[in-house]
Order: sequence, then C-alpha cells, then structure tokens
Amino acid sequence: MSKQNDLSRCRIAHQQDATLIAVIEMGQASWLVAGIVPGLDRYPLKKLGPDRDDRIAVAYEAGRDGFWLARWLRSQSIEAYVIHPSSVPVSREHRRAKTDRLDTELLKRAFLGWLRGEPKHCSMAAIPTVEDEDARRPGRERQILVEERTRIINRLKANLARLGIRGFRPNLARAPGQLEALRTPEGVAIPMNALAEMRRDLDRLRFVKQQIKEIEKTRAERLAKAPDERRHVAARALTRVVGVGVETADMLVQEVFSREIRDRRALARYAGLTGAPDESGQRRRERGLAKAGNARVRRGMIELAWGHLTHQKGSPLSVWYRMRTADARRGVRKTMIVALARKLLIVLWRLATTGEAPEGLQLRPAA
Repeated sequence: MSKQNDLSRCRIAHQQDATLIAVIEMGQASWLVAGIVPGLDRYPLKKLGPDRDDRIAVAYEAGRDGFWLARWLRSQSIEAYVIHPSSVPVSREHRRAKTDRLDTELLKRAFLGWLRGEPKHCSMAAIPTVEDEDARRPGRERQILVEERTRIINRLKANLARLGIRGFRPNLARAPGQLEALRTPEGVAIPMNALAEMRRDLDRLRFVKQQIKEIEKTRAERLAKAPDERRHVAARALTRVVGVGVETADMLVQEVFSREIRDRRALARYAGLTGAPDESGQRRRERGLAKAGNARVRRGMIELAWGHLTHQKGSPLSVWYRMRTADARRGVRKTMIVALARKLLIVLWRLATTGEAPEGLQLRPAA
C-alpha cells in the first residue's frame, strides 16, 4: 500500500516513448536545460536566460528561485516537480568534476528513475501555495530581526569593552541618554568617533526593536481576527502547553504542522532530528544529526527541549531524560536532548493536528 504524501516515487506510470522530459540546472544568470525527446537519439542541451518560461514538463532542484516556476507550469496544465538537492546521488570522489552539464546528467538519471516509480532515486519537495509561503514570512523576518538585534548589542558591548567600560546595557530604553555620561577607567569621556558610531548603533537598535514589535502586534491581531482558522486553532492548542510560547507555537504551525506529514518518522526527518549512522563491516559509529531538514524547526525544538526540562519537570518525557542521563557519561546529555526534542515534537504534532491531549504534561486553562 502506498503511503500518504509519499514524494519519493512517482504515482503515474512512465511511458518512455510517449513522455517529453526536461530538467533544469538553475543559476542566477542563466539556466541550462537538458531534454529527453521520444524518438530522438541525442539529448538536447540548451542554455537559456532566466526570463524564458517556454517549458513543457520540467524538474529542477530547489533553490533561491523557489516554487514560482512549478506553480506557473502547473497552472498551464504542465507536469512540474521540484527535486530535493540532497536526495540526488553524487560521486564520492574527493575532487569530482562538477559542471552544469554534468549536473543535468545527474538530474536526468534521477528524474527518469523517479518517473519509473523506482524508490530512492530522488525525492520531490511539496510545492506550497503562495499563501503558505507568505504565512511563513513574519516568523522568518522576526528571527532575522532578533539576530540583528543581538549583533548590534554585542557590537556595542565590544566597543565599550575596548575602552574598558563594562556593565552598560544597550537594550534598555534609557541607554541613549546614559551613553554620554560614561567614562573610561582613566576618567575621560568616550572618544568622538566611537561615540558617534555608538549613537548610530543605538538608533539602529531602536528601529529593529520597533519592527519586531510591529510583527508581534500584527500577529496578535491576525489571531484575534480569525480565531477559528485551522492554523490559529493549532497555535492556540500548542500555547496551552506550559513552556511553549506564542512565538514557538507559531513557528511550529507555519513551518511544519501545516504540512501534510506522512508519519512520525517523516516528521523527525523534516525537522532534521534524525541521526547519521556510519556503518561499514565491523565499524559502527554515529556522526550526529543529519541536519538535512528545516534548520529553524531543529534549532527551535532543541531549545524547547531544554526548556521542557525546566517547565515540565514531572512530565514523562523529563523523567525519561533524567533516567537515560543518570550515569553522566560524557556527551550523553547533548545526545539525549536531541532524542527528547524528537519525542516532544511528535507529541506537539499530535496535539496540533488531532487534538490528542499529551499525557502527563501541564496545560494552561483553555482561553
């Protein structure tokens, strides 16, 4: 029986002599298109500008061009697929030749095997709608702004430490007014150029903080305006779990829980919380996380797992973690926190998608 939402193989029977196939190696300046034409012995190869859209049926690797081309082709009743780049097998030579021409050959072989229904040739990415992609933008923009805020604060502290000044908190609202009153250990004021640079950094910091507040305010208004919308219901269900905040709940819903996930194994792979074993003969070793999934979800879940141990000390997952790390072996805590994050993600996924109440977790009263 075929699995739900299985994009690792094609569900349509492939007819070699009745299918026109094209794969694209996409670049910022040009696209290299390779084709397989029924009845033609040679394989056409053509370099085109990125503004050429006269395609018939294509597959290309996911990249910065996104999914707009696949959506456009499908709107024209043309088969279009987006290949996961990491799913295409490549040579293991230390210094293998890599050109666009060779890459199109790899894509053709992988795409043909996928069309024939053979598993493990390559995997296709689920093509989101414009609305799905747009729904992720506020959370991703906020993450970028938070990182920018941290960089500005660290830069201000580093400049002050270079002058021997410590204890200044740039994140406070009254920080700009306190800047000129600061003195070095020698008792002199901050030099003119350094002071001007710090003022500009504080202005930039104030602007970034204002943008973060605007995003958070807009999100709250959106949740209040459509409380019965499916994603908003899932986000509110997640925030009932003690230790899960609005930002984490919104990130999980928009990035992963809104997708059609086949099973819990596919969920763990998408989040990048699966291992990368290396086995050959008698050799057995674990190389850590595969990191092939969504980096935002992976980082967020590992952070949430550490917080879970603090906010949900009596939960079955916290008890399980303490039992597995009781011997205090080197590195075991970091290894097991990934396993805890994976288990916690599955619990939250079931809560958000099916409403299944997590056993043993503390929940806030329903609003």
